[in-house]
Amino acid sequence: MGNGTTDFTEWPWPYTTPYDYSESAPCMGTEEKRFAAKLLPPLYSLVVIFGLTGNMLVVLILVKYKRLKSMTDIYLLNLAISDLLFVFSLPFWAYYAVQDWIFGDALCRILSGVYLLGFYSGIFFIILLTLDRYLAIVHAVFALRARTVTYGILTSAVTWVVAVFASVPAFLFNKAQKEGLRYTCSSHYPQEQILVWKRFLTLKMNILGLLIPMLLMIFCYSQILKTLLRSKSEKKQKAVRLIFLIMIFYFLFWTPFHISCFLSTFQFSLFTPNCDLSGQLEKAIQVTETISMIHCCINPVIYAFVGEKFRKYLYAFFRKHVVAHLWKKRSSLQREKSERASSTFTASTAEHDISVGL
Repeated sequence: MGNGTTDFTEWPWPYTTPYDYSESAPCMGTEEKRFAAKLLPPLYSLVVIFGLTGNMLVVLILVKYKRLKSMTDIYLLNLAISDLLFVFSLPFWAYYAVQDWIFGDALCRILSGVYLLGFYSGIFFIILLTLDRYLAIVHAVFALRARTVTYGILTSAVTWVVAVFASVPAFLFNKAQKEGLRYTCSSHYPQEQILVWKRFLTLKMNILGLLIPMLLMIFCYSQILKTLLRSKSEKKQKAVRLIFLIMIFYFLFWTPFHISCFLSTFQFSLFTPNCDLSGQLEKAIQVTETISMIHCCINPVIYAFVGEKFRKYLYAFFRKHVVAHLWKKRSSLQREKSERASSTFTASTAEHDISVGL
């Protein structure tokens, strides 16, 4: 394996071999590979279908109808783009769950980096949306000056830069190479720094992906709820329910995955290391990672489709493009059917006339 070794603490997760870092031989991970081959392709396919459809509709409606007139629109657009980046790489990982890696080293690095870029940028834009809601409700006067399209574009640009830097390890350490009888795409760290990199990257992901968002969400939404409960707004109850949904869905989908990754990385410090434990943690990562991916399909529903204006734009889009296209196609088919019937009738009449003449 050269100067590094295979790792399963940096994404993409499900396609590497669990290792026992004792002096014994590495665990084979055959059962985990079979488990991934059965579980991941169908689930990834569903995430791709619903994630692409929902987020592309968000992008289309934000650009075509809402025309990005507010900071919230800017953040929603960037969140949808993040989810699309995240979803874009899934067909490759679904194939890799069943077969060898056939896409080469460059695509291994690029897709691993894009996967992480979508992951981190999506979380960062959820945080920005949380802060946006906090300013709009709790500090409404200050928000008039701060929540502008210009500031939205600037903060979005900074967010993408931070997300790119957070994703750099995937570009650096992930590579494709032949291991035994198969070609793999996985993380390979310097031999003398394996555990250091594993623990650093896992802690980075736990802090940026769970701890900081959790603390910010708890603070912001608790203040939002206090403000809403003091107000006399008719939409107060709906806003309160929406806020709870945002928090519940985020932590419901992401917390199990982060806990599984933490336990897997620090298993040799927390438990007695063995292949059975490594295999069970590997399966836990595969399952919880797939569950967390569903969040990118729910984002359009939570942040966009629940809005009355967004639903109105969505209805207008389907009525103007989808329904009109189907109606036009139906009319065209009916016209063609009528023309065929007419031509058949004309031909049969001509034959009849000829036969009578003869």
